[in-house]
Amino acid sequence: MAKEVKTNAMRILEANKIEYEVYSLDLKEALDGVSVAHLLNVDENMFFKTLVTVGKSKEHYVFMVPVNDNLDLKKGAKVVGEKDLEMIPLKELLPLTGYVHGGCSPVGMKKQFKTVINETCLLFDNIYFSGGKIGVSVKVNKDDFINKMNIMVADIIR
Repeated sequence: MAKEVKTNAMRILEANKIEYEVYSLDLKEALDGVSVAHLLNVDENMFFKTLVTVGKSKEHYVFMVPVNDNLDLKKGAKVVGEKDLEMIPLKELLPLTGYVHGGCSPVGMKKQFKTVINETCLLFDNIYFSGGKIGVSVKVNKDDFINKMNIMVADIIR
């Protein structure tokens, strides 16, 4: 059996003493988060997608929303103190974060950006998100993740 390759996200979680479980799917291309949650038999409300935005100030922000919801850019902008936010163009994702679409993790980007997770995470003990590679997801204790990674919690969905 092949040894599981550690992603940068996993190394950062370990460095911050955050326990995690890895879930791998043999995917040839990225799937939407709802499909991944269903394949892993995980409640889609516990599975968070990672969205990268840029503000009027040119600062970048990361938002984590349930895979079955959408980011409200106005709410997100207010939370991070920006007048306006927009999603970064897809072609900028890899150079900016080091991750590809469908494998973008909120942990282990080239630079740690201010990160906000939707408040619905508070309903669960554990949450799931991308492990930093297409087909790889991680499950973490929500409190450990929020506290040790300095994640803001707010209402950021439509």
